[in-house]
Amino acid sequence: MTKPLSLGENDQSKVGEIAELLPHPARTSSTLVGIRPEGLLMILIASRFERAHIANYVRPSRMFLCACSHIVVSIIIVSAPAIVAQTVQVDSTPSHVLNSFSPPSALGSTVDRVPSNATDVFFRPDQLKEILSAGWGTISYRQNTELFVQAWHWNPKGTWSDPSGKGYFTGNSSPTEMIRHSYGYSLRHRGFTRNGGTEFDGFSRLNDGDEATYWKSNPYLTKPFTGEDDSLHPQWIVIDLDKKQDVNAIRIAWAEPYARTFQVQYWVGDGDAMDDQAKGEWKGFVSGVVTNGKGGTPALLLDASPINTKYVRVLMTQSSNTCDNHGSSDRRNCVGYGIKEVYVGMMDANGNFKEVLHHSPDQHQSLTYCSSVDPWHEPSDLYVAPDRMESGDQPGFDLFYTSGITRGLPAVIPVAMLYGTPEDSVAQLTYLEKRGYPISYVEMGEEPDGQYMLPEDYGALYLQWATALHRVDPKLKLGGPVFEGVTEDIKVWPDAQGKTSWFGRFLDYLKAHGRLSDLAFMSFEHYPYDGCETPWKNLYEEPQLLTHIMQVWREDGLPPGVPLLDTETNAHGGEASVDVFGALWLADTFAGFLTAGGTATYYYHALAYSPPHPACANSWGTYHMFMVDRNYQIRQRTSQFFAAQLLTQEWVQPVDAQHRVFKASTDIRDADGDVLVTAYAILRPDHQWSLMLINKDHDNAHPVRIAFHDDDAGKDASFVGPVTMITFGKAQYQWHPAGRNGYADPDGPTVKSTLQGAFNATYSLPAASVTVLRGTPDTRYSTIGYVTVSFGPQAIH
Repeated sequence: MTKPLSLGENDQSKVGEIAELLPHPARTSSTLVGIRPEGLLMILIASRFERAHIANYVRPSRMFLCACSHIVVSIIIVSAPAIVAQTVQVDSTPSHVLNSFSPPSALGSTVDRVPSNATDVFFRPDQLKEILSAGWGTISYRQNTELFVQAWHWNPKGTWSDPSGKGYFTGNSSPTEMIRHSYGYSLRHRGFTRNGGTEFDGFSRLNDGDEATYWKSNPYLTKPFTGEDDSLHPQWIVIDLDKKQDVNAIRIAWAEPYARTFQVQYWVGDGDAMDDQAKGEWKGFVSGVVTNGKGGTPALLLDASPINTKYVRVLMTQSSNTCDNHGSSDRRNCVGYGIKEVYVGMMDANGNFKEVLHHSPDQHQSLTYCSSVDPWHEPSDLYVAPDRMESGDQPGFDLFYTSGITRGLPAVIPVAMLYGTPEDSVAQLTYLEKRGYPISYVEMGEEPDGQYMLPEDYGALYLQWATALHRVDPKLKLGGPVFEGVTEDIKVWPDAQGKTSWFGRFLDYLKAHGRLSDLAFMSFEHYPYDGCETPWKNLYEEPQLLTHIMQVWREDGLPPGVPLLDTETNAHGGEASVDVFGALWLADTFAGFLTAGGTATYYYHALAYSPPHPACANSWGTYHMFMVDRNYQIRQRTSQFFAAQLLTQEWVQPVDAQHRVFKASTDIRDADGDVLVTAYAILRPDHQWSLMLINKDHDNAHPVRIAFHDDDAGKDASFVGPVTMITFGKAQYQWHPAGRNGYADPDGPTVKSTLQGAFNATYSLPAASVTVLRGTPDTRYSTIGYVTVSFGPQAIH
């Protein structure tokens, strides 16, 4: 009998002994050079030798063999030096499929508003060819006008409610000439200085210094349209005093209709009244309740003593239902509430009023917010100016659908609901269906949370629009609420039951009206990072930020069968997004979304618009796959272009067929416990297994082994035969910040190679990289019988 091998000894003479037992050509392979004896022993065992041969090289006192031959043996050698390569575990059990998807409908992109002087350039065939080469499938058309408190004329041709040519606009539902462009109209009864959408543009009519203008609430939130008492949809304004100040009086210059019943309140709490609504409460001033309001411009002493607060709210629950200066011919002019100007301050014992607000028709006015805005407007409110998004072009639907950017696939189409009318949305969907344009989903409104709309108000509009749209086509899949990017549950001021979850209360509203079935999908946006600086360590927070918020929506009450759509997403912040950071984030987040059970996710933004974010001077190229020149022509690809190609053309098979998602895991961590390598496994229709591996370690490569395990069949496997490896990382791409003239050098491409798979094969993941491995596992090995090896006090099975 051959002398037993003592594992842990560094005796290379034993390599030859073991190698002689290996089948040819393995024993002559150059891969044996430098391998320790215990490593060769593992290769020997994997070659399914008889147990007698194995026993000759392992001390019987330290090993127990099952009564099986020709088996795969699982060994953990505790006393041997640590193995550098770590294992990526893939649960390939067929019954453990996490999700399934078809790439053209699950991996999409977006088309949003662009500068009015850029549309024709972006939709040029040469530019579209470059955009389409990224490989994205279906398109989500984004509706930007509502963010800026504007009415959207999706069709420039249409009719006004007032015969004189103003009021509420309804686009023409009959196709005539091609719609290439569409624009927004600023609402003249706006009550926001700014909000989560309009952060730098426009102003509120509540304190613009002009009592000839006025704020007016949305008529569609009144009883003639909701069918519910107005007290169930109270309308409000909030005045931000900039800092805590002493106040005890308010003067309201009411417009028509005015509030008969209202109360004035002040904010108490640790949180911001608008952006941290669950951390505080509204308390009524002692003399702040009015039940017989008569309009006019009364000054109201709220309290004999000053109240120190930063926020004041006027909550309105009963309207005079008198008509505003637009006349009585349209009932929408005669419902809701109107305020010309509001004044807050201190009143002394002699009735002298000292104002604390600043009134001006610009962003320097004291901040005010409102519950809703009447979408009444007129032609002079058209807002078009070059080189700006807020005054830009929502690309016309005919241009959108016929340009080729949709690839002929059904698109996600929005309707303007927060600042629109049901009649106009009906006309829009009628037009699209007459044209024969395919629609996958219809999104209802845009980011109501960013507009500070309460969930019950959004629900009331949702049901009105759903009723109207389903009369056009009962098969339309309607959904929302199209939340702006958040990572935690959205909290709002408590209702009568103390409930603060925005989405939970919206679902409750639908259920209470027996209309939950009108929610065919739930949509949200994902922008995980705040601020202009995005440190590398932020990568470690994904995909957990995304998968967490998806779980939150389910816990809020979203039924299990309702699909989740991330209809707009990208990393937020400065130039990290166009550096290699952006590529790694994109791969990790999109694959993580599908692994977590999501239905479709849409990259923001397909068109090559790459200005800086308004708040971040260092963000040229953020949210986009290309840098453009001063004429908006593509001049260079950014990192996310290459990540998109890896996702859509390498990780998945670019066909309209189901891909199955399986769990893949690693435990490669840094000293702080951050996961450095994330893995995503799919079984493609061509029967290849495809793994996407993201190495978030900025400075170090990581070797890994791939292990597949099938619980149902009791089998383990590794890649065998040719393995395709495609990599993109900092070795292929380096960003050089220079504002508008920022550039990448090198600027790709990906690196592609073919390796030979084998048991225990090692694949090196370069530092700061995304890698796709594709191949076919050898599934011949059984794990129904296996070896237990003990090298110390514990036996590991």
